[in-house]
Amino acid sequence: MAEQAANFTDQLRARFADATVSVAEPRGEVTLEVPSASWHAVCLALRDEFGFEQAVDVSGVDYLGYGSAEWDTADVSSEGFSRGVEGFGPGRFNWDQRPRDPVRPNRFAVVLHLLSYQHNRRVRVRCFAPDDGLPVVASLCDVWPGLNWFEREAFDLYGIIFEGHPDLRRILTDYGFVGHPFRKDFPLIGNVEVRYDEEKKRVVYEPVTSVEPRVGVPRVIRDDARYQTAAGEQAAREGKA
Repeated sequence: MAEQAANFTDQLRARFADATVSVAEPRGEVTLEVPSASWHAVCLALRDEFGFEQAVDVSGVDYLGYGSAEWDTADVSSEGFSRGVEGFGPGRFNWDQRPRDPVRPNRFAVVLHLLSYQHNRRVRVRCFAPDDGLPVVASLCDVWPGLNWFEREAFDLYGIIFEGHPDLRRILTDYGFVGHPFRKDFPLIGNVEVRYDEEKKRVVYEPVTSVEPRVGVPRVIRDDARYQTAAGEQAAREGKA
């Protein structure tokens, strides 16, 4: 299997000279990163020349604040979580104020997962939009028609425009929604809140007033020593007996 994966990555490097091929170990996940100008042509070649007949998913990614956190550590003590880094976490600075990352100079990316049934093979394809103010990449609906709603979702949540899409409009948020909620600089409390107005007899939208700003709390798996404690107490009792 390792030999087959190595042969596959060599084929990708030989076919797409302007792309970058990487393999995530130990999973063996192959990623092909391509320039935005070659996005459509590379995907078409992956379907026709490499046999990737199934597009599993396409999604947007916002790399604002990637690799940084609002928390110094994820340690937990009797006093609770470690101190939050107030004022400079994702959602609290804009793109121009971000920590500079020379590896990822652009903010928005599109990630595509492909599956080849005939070769029993998967590949991950990523493309960065060259313009952070107006992220645009080519639509792949003409290559894999099933990506229609996936691209609409990425447009709705991240504001990524898929050039050539037959019907690019919001799909998850409400009519008249302002902004793109999966962007890292979109406020966690939102921009508006909804309530039912008894006088107007309808739902109204108002600026957020009742929700306190939040700091994202990391998921922490705490050590559970109850079983070791119980076993020690049981051994002590047996020793005294």
